Amino acid sequence: MLAAERRDHLLSLLAREGKIVAKNVASDLGISEDSVRRDLRDLAAEGLCHRVYGGALPVSPAVADYAARKTVTPDGKRKVAARAAALVRPGSALILDGGTTALAVAHLLPPDLACTVITHSPTIAAALLDHPVAEVFLLGGRIFKHSAVACGAAAVEAAQNVSADLCLLGVTGAHPEAGLTTGDAEEAAMKRALAARAADTYILASSEKIGAASRFRVLPWEDVNGLITDADPRHAVVEELVARGVEVLTTDPSDPSDQSDQSGN
Repeated sequence: MLAAERRDHLLSLLAREGKIVAKNVASDLGISEDSVRRDLRDLAAEGLCHRVYGGALPVSPAVADYAARKTVTPDGKRKVAARAAALVRPGSALILDGGTTALAVAHLLPPDLACTVITHSPTIAAALLDHPVAEVFLLGGRIFKHSAVACGAAAVEAAQNVSADLCLLGVTGAHPEAGLTTGDAEEAAMKRALAARAADTYILASSEKIGAASRFRVLPWEDVNGLITDADPRHAVVEELVARGVEVLTTDPSDPSDQSDQSGN
């Protein structure tokens, strides 16, 4: 098989099965694992897959810069944000992560909802300036321009001095085996610091992030309460997560895997 044919085969396999296991491909094609690994290195260098031990996973489109991410599945993000906003109770404290889906949550908080929003995103803080009754606490630090959030030691230290009822956390990848991931190490550390300060943590993950993975792990599944997504409940990854005991809140009200009621309790 020519190199171009192997490339097409690998991309097709990744799209169809959501992962590549190098030893299985080598066996199926009658080639060495080294050849498969070289092909995967080339694909990863082009941004077409994310290499992991033993193979590769789909790369997340959410690793693009903040401006570009605004154009990625905006309707799906709005649906996820609406589902997430319904979890915020009157009088509660919310830690709201940065990112385009979290920004949609800020815009969808009801104007009569009295709550406290703690965020390390100046974009989200600015979006809530016109909210009539929400109190806003902005955590400071070095601004990571890629995601328009504060990161680094100062931001992590600031996060350690707050507490909240709920944390809504964004990721670039949500994969059953790789866990919850993002593309920057300091941003991953900041997300862990935020999640550690909330009684409950839910992950905001529009459909393009389901089954994808990025380089740095944020949290394992057992450290979060659940996932909020607009992905089809019959999506293989969603079904696998439910089978593993992950609470999945979808934007489809008929989804039998959705374990919460519609009031957000």
